[in-house]
Amino acid sequence: MLKQVQRLPISIDAAWDFFSHPRNLAQITPEYLSLKFTNELFRDEAYAGQIITYKVRPLLNIPLFWMTEITQVQKPHFFVDEQRKGPYALWHHEHHFKEIEGGVEMTDIIHYRLPFAPFGNLASGFVRRQLDQLFAFRRKKVEELFGKLP
Repeated sequence: MLKQVQRLPISIDAAWDFFSHPRNLAQITPEYLSLKFTNELFRDEAYAGQIITYKVRPLLNIPLFWMTEITQVQKPHFFVDEQRKGPYALWHHEHHFKEIEGGVEMTDIIHYRLPFAPFGNLASGFVRRQLDQLFAFRRKKVEELFGKLP
């Protein structure tokens, strides 16, 4: 499991408007991953049942197909995306938004499991470092876009 909490000096509605729009994922993803959406996104805001497909290049520039589904949405408090096809045996990502004094607290909770157990477990340290780097990049990028609370 990976958990990240970030406090931003914006309203919960502003946070929702940015983070619930799947296309904005590209703005907070490192360029080296070469994120490319491969399906048409019909609405701006995430909705339950929405399928999002993309290719990423996380290792040796090899493209990986990834399909996620938005499975739950409770505007403006949370939404969940789950992998349907892709590199993980399990990927369940919760995005939570809570109003706090001076802004919003945003919490990401990710439950994941690598494929090919027990052999996939050999790569667990490498994958965890990659995820930590990805979310460190996101934290920095989000602070650049919105600022941060003290």
